[in-house]
Amino acid sequence: MTQSLPLAIVAGAGPGLGNTLLSRFKDRGYQVVGLNRSLPSKTDFDIRVVDLTDEQATNAVIASLIKEYGAPKVVIHNTAQLVIKPLAETTAGDFEACWRSMALSAFVLAKSLMQPMVDNGGGTFIVSGATASLRGSAKFSAFSSAKFALRGLTQSLAREFQPQGVHVVHSILDGIIDTDNSRSLHSMDPDKMMKPEDIAAVYFGLCEQPRSTWTHECDLRPFDGSF
Repeated sequence: MTQSLPLAIVAGAGPGLGNTLLSRFKDRGYQVVGLNRSLPSKTDFDIRVVDLTDEQATNAVIASLIKEYGAPKVVIHNTAQLVIKPLAETTAGDFEACWRSMALSAFVLAKSLMQPMVDNGGGTFIVSGATASLRGSAKFSAFSSAKFALRGLTQSLAREFQPQGVHVVHSILDGIIDTDNSRSLHSMDPDKMMKPEDIAAVYFGLCEQPRSTWTHECDLRPFDGSF
């Protein structure tokens, strides 16, 4: 073990929110490591390439990280795969890909990390949800079903592991996150989009909550968002 700094792992560490989360925790004194399906073309962070739906590969990467840094104090599951199609155009492959990207990956990640976190005195496990975690809109059958499953999984993890010291949070991101990609896809005022740095600030605050007032679920949206 080479570091005395607490470890924060961000799964889904691509441009936008993932990188912003890594930056926030690094600036606050954490050793940070990102997990991603591919290596970003430009990054200033330690990114480990892994398919989180592959349990054997994930276990190997996590074991290596724990050997190097110790068990993490913070884990953020931020992976997603968006499919917006009418039901008639949604394939079984689309449906399964969404479920694997979100629900299965969170299950595999939690299974590899929860017990080491418990053994290390606890920590915080945050899962990024979405509007679709609560409402199945038209043309979102694949995405919403996966987000609903992810929310249920997170509730189950909280009830099993919070009594053992791991703070489990499901964060509903009810809006469009302001990234270069989202600006190219949506013709809306950037001031009405969710700022990655502001989401990261809330996530960091969740990790600092005292045990007597843990939040399990929070919903974040722009000031003028409808709900």
